[in-house]
Amino acid sequence: MSVLDSRTELAAPRTAPPDADAPKVPRARAGLLRALLANRKALFGAVVLVLFVLLALLAPLIAPGDPSKINSLGVGAPSASHPLGTTAKGQDVLALTLWGARSSLLVGFSVGIAATALAVLVGMASAYFGRLVDDVLSLVTNIFLLVPGVPLLVILAAFMPPGTMTVILVLVVTGWAGSARVLRAQAKSIRGKDFVAASVVTGERAVRIMFREILPNMASVVMTTLLGCVIFGIGAQAGLEFLGLGDASVVSWGTNLYWAGNDGALMTGAWWVFVPSGLCIALVAFALAMVNYAIDEITNPRLRARRPRNATRKG
Repeated sequence: MSVLDSRTELAAPRTAPPDADAPKVPRARAGLLRALLANRKALFGAVVLVLFVLLALLAPLIAPGDPSKINSLGVGAPSASHPLGTTAKGQDVLALTLWGARSSLLVGFSVGIAATALAVLVGMASAYFGRLVDDVLSLVTNIFLLVPGVPLLVILAAFMPPGTMTVILVLVVTGWAGSARVLRAQAKSIRGKDFVAASVVTGERAVRIMFREILPNMASVVMTTLLGCVIFGIGAQAGLEFLGLGDASVVSWGTNLYWAGNDGALMTGAWWVFVPSGLCIALVAFALAMVNYAIDEITNPRLRARRPRNATRKG
C-alpha cells in the first residue's frame, strides 16, 4: 500500500459499527402496527369492533328511553316503525340489541383486561423468580385448570348476588389460569436470554426487568391472550344469562336470548327476537378472532401467506 493510500485511510472518518444490543422495541412496535394496518383480516376485525362500540355508545341517541319497558304492542315482525320487530312483551328488538351491546361489550373487555393482567402477573412472576414462587404459583394454576370450568362457573354465579360485577368477577376467576400457563412458558424462554442476564448482573430491580425487558418481548402473545379472554368473556356472559344465572333486569345480549327462550320465540317462529343478539355475539367474536389470527400471521413466519411467484418472466 502506498503512502498516499495510508494517509487517506488515516484521515477518513471512522463510523462506529451499529450496536447490536440497541433497543429495537419502538421500531418493532411501529412495524407491528404498520403490518396490522396492511392486513385485511385485522382491518376487517377492527372495523367491525369499532362499529359495535360506536353503536353501543350511541344507543341512548338511536333508541332513547327504557328498552326493557313493557307495552301492549305484543310480538310483531319487522316493520318500518320497528326495523327489527318487537318481542312478546312489546319491547323494540332494535333498542334491546343496541342497549345490550353496552353491557356485553363492557363485560367482555373488562374480563379480558382483568384476566390478562392477572395471567401476565402470575406467569411472569412464576418464570422470573422460579423455585418456591414457581412451585406455589404453578400449583395454584394447576388447581384452577383441573377444576372443571363450567361447573365452577355455574356454582359461583348461582351462590353470589346477581349483577354485572359478579359476572365479571366469576369470569375472571375461572378464565385466567390457561392464559397464565401459556405466558409462563413464554416468559421462561425469554428469562434465559442474554439481555435479561445482563440486566440482572447490572443490579436492576426485578420489577423493572419483568416489565421493561421481558414483557415488551411478549407483546404479541399478550395481545393474543387479551383477545381470547374478551371472546371468552362475551360468550360466557351470554351463556350464564341464557341459563338464568345472571341479572335478568340488565339488558344484554345474553338476557335478550334468555327472555326470547322464556317467551317461546323459537316455538312460535319469531326469529327476529333472538337472531339479532345471537348474530351480534357471533360477529364480535368473529371480528376478535380475525384480529387474533392476523397477529399470529404477522408474528409467526409459518402462518404468513406466501406471495405467488411472478410467472410472466420470459426465459
